[in-house]
Amino acid sequence: MVAELKPIRSETDYEAALAEVARLWGAKSGTPDGDRLDILATLIDVYESEHDAVDPPDPVEAIKFRMEQQGLTRKELEPLIGTRTRVAEVLNRKRSLSIAMIRRLHERLGISAETLIRPSRHGRAA
Repeated sequence: MVAELKPIRSETDYEAALAEVARLWGAKSGTPDGDRLDILATLIDVYESEHDAVDPPDPVEAIKFRMEQQGLTRKELEPLIGTRTRVAEVLNRKRSLSIAMIRRLHERLGISAETLIRPSRHGRAA
């Protein structure tokens, strides 16, 4: 018999839900197991967002991290951000990202738009 679905209220409930998701992983959508998997994933997501909430990273730190990951230089950011001076201003938190810059960084570097639209933690808005 399958246990009744209920809200996840404790770490024990959370661990049990994760174990059941592992068991159900790969269930076909639209089947009873697939529906149960979808519901459990939603419950887990809610529990994690309430208990393990992590702020998105600072946009400048996200850009620097992606540069490091991909071995990019400041010069290689120029097509995405603008002139060498503009790149330096953004990376030194002297200038905020424009919508066009955000779009290009998101599309070409895969940085979350949600991260890029946040104000820089250490800078001022332009």
